[in-house]
Amino acid sequence: MSIAPYRQSVQDEIMTSALVRAAGNLLDDLVDRVLRNEERVATAAEGKLLIAADDGMEEVADRVQRFVAVATPTVRVLARGARFTRVPWVLVASTAVSLTTTVRAGVREVRVLGSLLAFRLEQVNGAPADPALVKKLAVELYLAPKRKPDVARLDLPLAKLARRWLLRGVFGRDTRRAAEKALDAAEQLDLDHVLETRRTGN
Repeated sequence: MSIAPYRQSVQDEIMTSALVRAAGNLLDDLVDRVLRNEERVATAAEGKLLIAADDGMEEVADRVQRFVAVATPTVRVLARGARFTRVPWVLVASTAVSLTTTVRAGVREVRVLGSLLAFRLEQVNGAPADPALVKKLAVELYLAPKRKPDVARLDLPLAKLARRWLLRGVFGRDTRRAAEKALDAAEQLDLDHVLETRRTGN
């Protein structure tokens, strides 16, 4: 019996784990920088203007490039899956360029979203925002603006975040509209309830 499929499976798992780690490192760096900066996004409207402006994201450029370097070969893992067998290989070949564009936009969107959430948490709680809670809320709302964030635990759906950027990078889809919905959701989020949930664990 050939062990080639087993070896391929192990390689795929290693690549996917590396991608999740890269997404986690990028997110950690991003939120740390947001919280160190005294400037805050105060409204969803302000946030929408900021994500529409390409500020270059030079401060996290290295992290973005590391993520793209891991993500590019991972697209082949996705393409082998049953749901992605029709991914055009010409798109896979040009993934690095499109992924860089998509991830830069995504990072900018999450940064602005995190800044708005940090501002609101500080206003409600009267204390510096918890970085772990900011990351949790930002990622949850970024991925599913209509869903109530589950903050009973602060584990992050990094695989889903990485997958979102990969697929949108491959197909060249704009992320801005979804990000704007996330900003609206962040502005309307009941943070008193969120903080009470964190205190009680319910």
